[in-house]
Amino acid sequence: MIELDHLVKKFGDLTAVNDVSLKIGRGEFFAMLGPNAAGKTTTIKLLTGLMKPTSGAARICGFDIQAQPLEARRRMAYVPDFPFLYDKLTAWEFFRFTGQLFQLDAARIEKSARELVARFHLGEFADRALEGLSHGTRQRVAIVSALLHDPEVFVIDEPMVGLDPQHARVVKDVLKERSLAGMTVLVSTHQLSIAEEIADRIGIIHGGKLIAVGTREELRRQSGSVGALEEIFLSLTAGASAAA
Repeated sequence: MIELDHLVKKFGDLTAVNDVSLKIGRGEFFAMLGPNAAGKTTTIKLLTGLMKPTSGAARICGFDIQAQPLEARRRMAYVPDFPFLYDKLTAWEFFRFTGQLFQLDAARIEKSARELVARFHLGEFADRALEGLSHGTRQRVAIVSALLHDPEVFVIDEPMVGLDPQHARVVKDVLKERSLAGMTVLVSTHQLSIAEEIADRIGIIHGGKLIAVGTREELRRQSGSVGALEEIFLSLTAGASAAA
């Protein structure tokens, strides 16, 4: 469902993404971890077509994001860490606008939006202009709008930014439920708790390189650590820094 094939992205002398290859299957919940400036967001932007790679390719459901962008994006949803919303619209107007972009009929938009609005506790905010909503509420609006068309692949960058513990739990629960139902989820984050709780596999990116991929147990074996994910992560990234 997601395939990164020897992706490279250079900015002058800086190599932000360095020969990253990865395959993520249907229904898999994959967490991409890394310290700040590791290359996570750049990798996500290459996958979603917001940047062109220096070399290599990214595919969604078998469609190359550069060569077949409409086919790839039709099957995908993407929520960045600071999503852009049309501030003068209400949440309901934004949901209808988003649904129409994916050519959903009015009845399906209404049904999906009402179910998701209830699940994400957005009822009291749905008729308010987006410009007056808090960052956390806007984040929930962005996630709801991204789920309206039942994407096959859901990509989200730092999903818990601005969310209180109650709504962070809702996001985790909904994404895990969707992945169990067949939606492929890729979460990019530096918050280890997300990967610890719900990821099927974890990838660790550091210095632009994907230095480790596997389940928690597989990463534990790779790191030689018997501790929690935090200890495994610190061990692997420290080892990569020393090797560099």
